[in-house]
Amino acid sequence: MHEAAAKGFAKEALTYARGRPEYPVAVDQWLSDSLLLDETRTVIDLGAGTGKFTRRLLATGANIIAVEPVAEMLAQLTRILPNVAARSGTAESIPVNDAAVDAVVCAQSFHWFASKAALAEIHRVLKPGGRLGLIWNVRDESFDWCAAMTAIMDPYEGSAPRYRSGEWRKLFPAEGFGPLHEEQFRNGHTGRPEQVIVERVLSTSFIAALPRPQQLVVAARLRDLIAMTPSLNRREEVTVPYRTVAFSSERY
Repeated sequence: MHEAAAKGFAKEALTYARGRPEYPVAVDQWLSDSLLLDETRTVIDLGAGTGKFTRRLLATGANIIAVEPVAEMLAQLTRILPNVAARSGTAESIPVNDAAVDAVVCAQSFHWFASKAALAEIHRVLKPGGRLGLIWNVRDESFDWCAAMTAIMDPYEGSAPRYRSGEWRKLFPAEGFGPLHEEQFRNGHTGRPEQVIVERVLSTSFIAALPRPQQLVVAARLRDLIAMTPSLNRREEVTVPYRTVAFSSERY
């Protein structure tokens, strides 16, 4: 596991749960149409974190197995969703039998473990004709202040994998999987600026892994950004614009 994920998510599991956006209603149709999920299916939520996407999977009626390597994140998930089967495991060592599940979904997680070994393991646990789903919430940086949020974060990124680098895409086309089908949905994260801007950034793995004094510097810069942006300052509630990008592929 990448050090930024292991340290950052362990330190800030509660902030992650509070600070991350939900997923748009349109995702429910994607789960049904592209991943074929219903009450007859079994799905793995791989890299399930605190269970934010697990809750969306529950609405499909499918049997869910949540797999997460960070103990602190898994503890949050089991506290919030005690009836979901939760297991400690990694993408390279998924704790289920061969051809045991109908779908594997990676929400905000695939970029962390994008490798041939992980794809081979996902292929192992999927039934023939099963579906792989990859989904991310991505800030819409056509808004200047959203781009400024990213600029505050970027100096601390180091070697941490990120969706926007596109490195994960280089695995596809992948042996044993069909082409990736992409869909995009509009989304927004509405709440207090402290929650949807400051806490959201502080929940980012490589920011969460920083020493506390550096985290305070990041938080101060974000609060300055809020104060200097007319559409944000003196507002009790704001909406951070996102795109939700979703990919699906069939296992052969």
